[in-house]
Amino acid sequence: MLSSESLKKIDQEIAKYPVDQKQSAVMSALAIAQAERGWLANETMDFIAEYLGMQPIAVYEVATFYNMYNLQPVGKYKITVCTNLPCALSGGNDAAAYIKEKLGVGFNQTTSDGQFTLQEGECMGACGDAPVLLVNNAQMCSFMSNEKIDEMLEELTK
Repeated sequence: MLSSESLKKIDQEIAKYPVDQKQSAVMSALAIAQAERGWLANETMDFIAEYLGMQPIAVYEVATFYNMYNLQPVGKYKITVCTNLPCALSGGNDAAAYIKEKLGVGFNQTTSDGQFTLQEGECMGACGDAPVLLVNNAQMCSFMSNEKIDEMLEELTK
């Protein structure tokens, strides 16, 4: 189901916890699986559950609670726009509207070429930097004007 390299990474995460608490590595295991497969199919989550000795429903609960986990295929670049109230008041909704228009997709949609998926996100802890975007759950982009959004999209498609 997962490569030996990913299993080794999961084992390293499991080793951080007492032997009888390996389910504590569930978030890391899901992130590792998603990094390899791009998203978390039910079969992948079932595998993680078995690997960690958990009930599948417990893994599903974690995966569905946090929006960093992709429960369906996403584009090569997942752009998450913070629209929580402080960001919304500081241009987050405007940035989201601009990206929707620019890409021709709404929230939770992927462009026809499979390059971009747009998601709405909750607080990213950078309200003073609004509007804030997160690319692939890893790169935070702050103070995103329309011009900076254009630059980011152009850079990603190079």
